[in-house]
Amino acid sequence: MRFLGGLRLIGVCLLVVAVWQVQAWRYGSQLEQQADLNAQAASLRQQAEQKKRLALEQQLSASDRQHAQELIDAQRNQAALRDRLATADVRLSVLLDAADRTLGCPMPAATTSGGVVHAAPRARLDPAHAQRIIAITDDGDNALIALRACQAYVRAVGR
Repeated sequence: MRFLGGLRLIGVCLLVVAVWQVQAWRYGSQLEQQADLNAQAASLRQQAEQKKRLALEQQLSASDRQHAQELIDAQRNQAALRDRLATADVRLSVLLDAADRTLGCPMPAATTSGGVVHAAPRARLDPAHAQRIIAITDDGDNALIALRACQAYVRAVGR
């Protein structure tokens, strides 16, 4: 009887060990499958991020080209205006307030009936002052173009 009891105990222990080993194999294969799925998901996420980054880089590159072209166009227009001012092809003038008596030279409030020009009185600026004004507006144009470029960059990166 003891011998049969001992054999039963050994049989039960072997059965427990066999079941344990089968469960370990099953869980091991499940963990391996789960690890493969996680690796695939991570790979897909990485590919999606790379595509988004590439699209953003292309968008920023196109935006940079556009703003560089705007800057070149503005500089070309400013240079042409400076050249026209230098050759006296174009003259800058300012409107005068005919009612302002502090100017020191009173202007008639209205044009006379015998006059040919019916526009408001104007004063022509010295060409050197006109050049300085054009330089200031050139700096302002460049700053506005740079500001638009920065805003476009922030909008693109912020998405």
